Amino acid sequence: MDTRDVLLVDSFTAEPMAGNPAGVVPDADGLADDQLAAIAAELGASATAFVFDSTRADRRLRFFTPGGETDRSDHAAVAAFTTLFERGRLDAGEYEMETIGQTREVEITDDGTVWVEQGAARFEALSLDYDEVADTLGVDAATLQDIGADMPMVVADTGEPWLLVPINYFEHVSRIDPEFQAIGALCDRVEAAGLYAFTFDTVGGQSTLHGRGFVPSRGVGEEPVIGAAAGACAAFVRREGALDDTIEHVVVEGGHFLDRPGTVRVDTDGLEAWVGGRAVTTMDGSMTVPEADADDDIIEILEQNG
Repeated sequence: MDTRDVLLVDSFTAEPMAGNPAGVVPDADGLADDQLAAIAAELGASATAFVFDSTRADRRLRFFTPGGETDRSDHAAVAAFTTLFERGRLDAGEYEMETIGQTREVEITDDGTVWVEQGAARFEALSLDYDEVADTLGVDAATLQDIGADMPMVVADTGEPWLLVPINYFEHVSRIDPEFQAIGALCDRVEAAGLYAFTFDTVGGQSTLHGRGFVPSRGVGEEPVIGAAAGACAAFVRREGALDDTIEHVVVEGGHFLDRPGTVRVDTDGLEAWVGGRAVTTMDGSMTVPEADADDDIIEILEQNG
């Protein structure tokens, strides 16, 4: 039996039990694919980052959801590099992260904030019916039309495509009653990973935008504090000229309706984006993993520390 350190780390927050939780395995070299998948399924986070040595970059990361491998997860990347920083394996500085199909830059600041490069921004204009989109969210179409003339619905992509739906006021965002099957069908039609409803009306005084992300394709319904969606949304509003020039970093809040509030900081000029945030470890322990060819799929979690 092989035993590995495992952590649960809440990303895009400095408070435990908030933000977006991710699993982290800081020493994953030697683990087979079925072991990686089993660990991620046992941890149950929306994504788990496995850290490997790399010949192309400073570290290689692989990401697994409970359902299988995915090519990227910004909140899990933030969690992984926070873990490496807190364990003294990386100092503050600039690094390269190898992932499936690409290498991206990562920066760790002195205060432990992790910044992850997303990529070039792409936008696709859409001609969607306001009534149809409003029905998928369980809101009145007027909440979309009021802002739609100045801020249209688009698919925005800074590494992952998201259907962005501007809504006029926070009150209406708070009343969203999503029809997940309809949202999934709509996202499939416009080739988006999920739907991100956002407003300039925020809870926190330091926040720029408030967003709620719905991802039926991942089997999670609503997900808190999504880095990919926040980056795409911030790049879009920056490109549209909807932000004051004095705003250096766009602060996107979310997770409040899942009792996991957090914020994503986005550095964007509307052409590309980086996302950044803090993270806090909520569980640090070890996991016993069966041999890769074992028939027994049981994984035992040991020495869990809050």
